[in-house]
Amino acid sequence: QVQLVESGGGLVQPGGSLRLSCAASRSIFRFNAMGWYRQAPGKQRELVATIGTGGRTNYAEVVKGRFTISRDNAKNTVYLQMNSLKPEDTAVYYCNGKAFSSTTVDYWGQGTLVTISS
Repeated sequence: QVQLVESGGGLVQPGGSLRLSCAASRSIFRFNAMGWYRQAPGKQRELVATIGTGGRTNYAEVVKGRFTISRDNAKNTVYLQMNSLKPEDTAVYYCNGKAFSSTTVDYWGQGTLVTISS
């Protein structure tokens, strides 16, 4: 069983930056794609960004130009650099790994809280 452990959340003022990390207990090459999702209070979980094994990235429109997803295969870690943070970015951020076979298997971390407030 692969475990994903997020870190790096916290309280930041609007306009600030944070970097989230997601450390996998095994090689992240076992995932066809990895990504970050978030869930704000009273809202559904939504996609933030994804990255494939080849490094191809995809972003939600609301974070394009502000957030950057990256991966360090040697460290089995995926990062989310978040700049120009806004109060509406406040949410629990979850790391996700997708393994494609006959079906898609999702692996999730426990989440890390990001709060943007002055």
